[in-house]
Amino acid sequence: MRLVLASVVLLSACSVQQQDQIAREAARSAITPVLVERFPGVPLEPTLNCVIYNASAVQIRALAVDSVAGTTQSTVQIVTDIVSQPETLTCLAANGLPALLR
Repeated sequence: MRLVLASVVLLSACSVQQQDQIAREAARSAITPVLVERFPGVPLEPTLNCVIYNASAVQIRALAVDSVAGTTQSTVQIVTDIVSQPETLTCLAANGLPALLR
């Protein structure tokens, strides 16, 4: 609880852009174990970038919270939903597959 309170205090001192960047970095740490488990063999960094880029602000915030609370079924569902979006699949085809073929 103290960690959450301290995080709120620190975030309130940040600009909106800084808050977004912090949330995206936290979300990455929640997404990583899901990608490793659910999508073994995909190039992790390009896939992470595609997922983060195509996530909504609400999804980023939920994943950022999950990075503190731990991976849940909700985390898996959010990541799966993002990966299933046509825009994410296009990103993966352009960025993930070339990395896989190297």
